[in-house]
Amino acid sequence: MSSTTGLDGRVVIVTGAGSGIGRATALAFAREGAKVLVADLNKETAEAVTAEITDAGGTAAAVIGDLSEQAVVDEVVTTAVESLGGVDVLVNNAGIMDGMTAVADITDAEWERVLRINLTAPFLLSRAVLPHMLEKGRGSIVNVASEASLRGSAAGAAYTASKHGVIGLTKSLAVMYRDHGVRANAVAPGGTATGMVPNVDPAGLGPQVLGRYMGAVGRISESEEQAAVIVFLASDAASNISGAILPVDNGWSAA
Repeated sequence: MSSTTGLDGRVVIVTGAGSGIGRATALAFAREGAKVLVADLNKETAEAVTAEITDAGGTAAAVIGDLSEQAVVDEVVTTAVESLGGVDVLVNNAGIMDGMTAVADITDAEWERVLRINLTAPFLLSRAVLPHMLEKGRGSIVNVASEASLRGSAAGAAYTASKHGVIGLTKSLAVMYRDHGVRANAVAPGGTATGMVPNVDPAGLGPQVLGRYMGAVGRISESEEQAAVIVFLASDAASNISGAILPVDNGWSAA
């Protein structure tokens, strides 16, 4: 495996790497010669992606667990450092959908779970990798936001709030660490074929209202299209890009 992106030999953590955009991203980094830490809640899929990378001659390791838990975050970073040699890139991709639920209808449990996975976990992981990046004077964090981070008509209240929060986290990271060699950017995927299907009550206010706007989604992208942009943002080709929020949505956000 050879690299034209400066990623050869670098260590990349990809969360939610067992399927969808995460899987495509992990494989894309491996093709560039990066060593990949595959983090996912699903043991079977995470180990399958790890095997796919190693069978192709790459280097990978897997950590299984709930990334909203500090102990799992610590294990991810420790494994990357001790087994793969450090941390150069963090891709915060893991996330869950809400039920397209409106504010008056959402339960505390749904709100807290979506925020914990989609926003708190990226914060915990970013905090954990920063000492390693700062010690090297180099690093890249790429957060996977969403079309729902750019508008209020693409998801329910919890998911929308969590992904808007991801944008704020990205911009704060970019400003705080711009003079320390650490970059932070985000992609905002539009409709993507990932297999993630929300559990929706069609009779609820949220689905009824949001259905009016779904016709603007346009072409559904492949996970590999999202992965290509993530790899670019993490690579040396994007060395002067930080704080960018890049829609990958076939123009949906421009409509």
